[in-house]
Amino acid sequence: MTALVEVKDLAKTFEVSAPWLNRVLERQPRRFVHAVDGVSFEIERGRTLALVGESGCGKSTVARLLVGLHAPTAGELRFDGQDTRSALAGAGARALRRRMQMIFQDPYASLNPRWKVLDIVAEPLREHALVSGPAEAEARVAELLQSVGLAAADAQKFPHQFSGGQRQRVSIARALATQPEFLVCDEPTSALDVSVQAQVLNIMKDLQRARGLTYLFISHNLAVVRHVADAVGVMYLGRLVEVAPKGELFARPRHPYTRMLLDAIPDIRMSGRARTPVRGEVPNPLNPPGGCSFHPRCPHANERCKSERPAQQSIGGALVSCHAVQERRI
Repeated sequence: MTALVEVKDLAKTFEVSAPWLNRVLERQPRRFVHAVDGVSFEIERGRTLALVGESGCGKSTVARLLVGLHAPTAGELRFDGQDTRSALAGAGARALRRRMQMIFQDPYASLNPRWKVLDIVAEPLREHALVSGPAEAEARVAELLQSVGLAAADAQKFPHQFSGGQRQRVSIARALATQPEFLVCDEPTSALDVSVQAQVLNIMKDLQRARGLTYLFISHNLAVVRHVADAVGVMYLGRLVEVAPKGELFARPRHPYTRMLLDAIPDIRMSGRARTPVRGEVPNPLNPPGGCSFHPRCPHANERCKSERPAQQSIGGALVSCHAVQERRI
């Protein structure tokens, strides 16, 4: 299969300095956060890559970089062979935006409370001139709502008249309006009850099968990831520490951080296997540790881990950034 999305050495730095006058008076340097720090991956057409990791590791920043909501500081982004950054800055921006859409995390915040669902879902149709008049827009919105399990009559309601799961379905219908090939899903079920999460995830899986959609699915819930993903990327402090097919990652996690995340899942079967306790806290991203960023929390760290940043290497079908794994110490 060919890769629809290619990301190479992607980086994004945000300045978080105090105001200029404060810096001058207090003699403070400028301060920067490396939210995304050299991330590389590919997503094959019709497949789902999930990004997982603790809060603040850069998952949502990657999502926003892919759809052009942030401009990358460095690195390459390619969509269907074309450079995304130059395409979004040029005449082809409208055509490219039709092909990629985003589903946001919070359905309560991502829908305009003053608009009816008809206007919310029809907005991208009108923006991209995909409908010629109000009647055609209404018919198309009815089709989209029915495709996500809502009724055509729901188009006349306001967002506050829906439950959280129904609002997220409206968000999905809006994202599907331009008939995109690639959907970036930024924790689309994290604000929902568990029973509703399953309904929304099943709808997304059905839509992927029916329309051949490609997903980047961002989550911190490994049970959700196991249900939807084909491959999984594990992020820590802005870097990808492991990328592997889903079955491989859950059966044979290699990076110590991946093992720690999997050990944190409650053992419902009570198998009695040894579990590694979670050690320490995520370091301050304003002052990240040198070498491997995970070494302060890693039980296998040595002097090399503290001084040298590990390169990503292919090990048994997985891409792993870890000296201990590469040296076969674990």
